[in-house]
Amino acid sequence: MDNPMRPTRWKTLLAFATIYLVWGSTYLAIRVGVREVPPFLLAAIRFLVAGSVLYGWMILRGERSPGGRQWISAFSLAILIFVLDYGLVFWAEQRVPSGVTAVMMATTPGFMSLSEITFLRTQRLTLRLGTALLIGISGVAVLVSPSLSLSGQPIDPAGAVALIIASLSWSVSSALTRKVPLPPSKVMSSGAQMLAGGVLLAVTAVSLGEVRDFHPSTVSPGAWFSLLHLIVPGSIIAFTAYVWLIHHESPTKVGTYAYVNPVIAVLVGYLLGGEALALRTILGTAFVVISVLVIATTPAKKTGARLVVEDTPEAP
Repeated sequence: MDNPMRPTRWKTLLAFATIYLVWGSTYLAIRVGVREVPPFLLAAIRFLVAGSVLYGWMILRGERSPGGRQWISAFSLAILIFVLDYGLVFWAEQRVPSGVTAVMMATTPGFMSLSEITFLRTQRLTLRLGTALLIGISGVAVLVSPSLSLSGQPIDPAGAVALIIASLSWSVSSALTRKVPLPPSKVMSSGAQMLAGGVLLAVTAVSLGEVRDFHPSTVSPGAWFSLLHLIVPGSIIAFTAYVWLIHHESPTKVGTYAYVNPVIAVLVGYLLGGEALALRTILGTAFVVISVLVIATTPAKKTGARLVVEDTPEAP
């Protein structure tokens, strides 16, 4: 007989399918959107709307608004998470295929492990962890290096650098998230950070002149639909499924999205976006996914806890 305290199996499967498929498809949605909408402006619109919805929803449910120190933390983290991470991802997708972008961003757990070693002291550099990091670095080298005799073009150097900076920014913010005051509610915390990120992205877009040169009337329905996909399924529905899973399943199981999403993104980019699926992409993806899988199942140094998913999951 099923445990009455546990959710039905179909709800759990639906929630996992949502974070796998929806988050995996958001990379192609970004790629479609930035062809017609400036990248930082597109990201600003996404997170201003999604953050406002999540924040407003929690206020209507009676949740307290973040205090002054919590807002300062939210805006400080938003610089790393939204401007330097998401902003650079949106910018890089003007140059890098969506599937490859997802694979590059899947290296984030490796940088998170280094952050845990440096900032939190919950990891130590074991042979297992070091091997996993080397495999991940090898995957990036396969994708970037022009000297390897593999089918498929290496990715744009500027785009690759932007994605590496984005991954580093996320890993640092993940370590800091555990040390700064934030609302106890995951939804309120993420809503506040999204809202702060949307504001900072809007300021960045204005500073770069993206608003001045942008004319909404010239944007195609397809680009607007991609933005809608990023806001509703990508930010609101998938995040709600993620929070629900965090309360019903182990962090290790929920964290599997980190190595499923890149595979989904590569397939979606190939099947729906017309992106090449060359040997270079296949090998790079395999190395990075193996690296993430090993890192995600490596016990922490002090508590024996496994790598957990943060309040605002890395899922463009």
